Amino acid sequence: MKRTGITRPVDELGRVVIPKELRDEYDWGEHDMVEIFTDSDNIILHKYQKECVFCKGIDGLQFFKGKLTCKHCRIEMP
Repeated sequence: MKRTGITRPVDELGRVVIPKELRDEYDWGEHDMVEIFTDSDNIILHKYQKECVFCKGIDGLQFFKGKLTCKHCRIEMP
């Protein structure tokens, strides 16, 4: 995990603003869905994807280097 040095308060409704610099870096748009994971005492946010970033397939989806890829595309990777 990489420390950014950015802090944000949690508001009265439990919301946290994700800084524009991070949204731009990870290509998160205004209406993108975010998937929430937990790991021990960490909350992890991922841009929600329901299809392979390369072929739009849905067979055997897994994250590969932070991108959701299907089984077929992972086999074809060098």
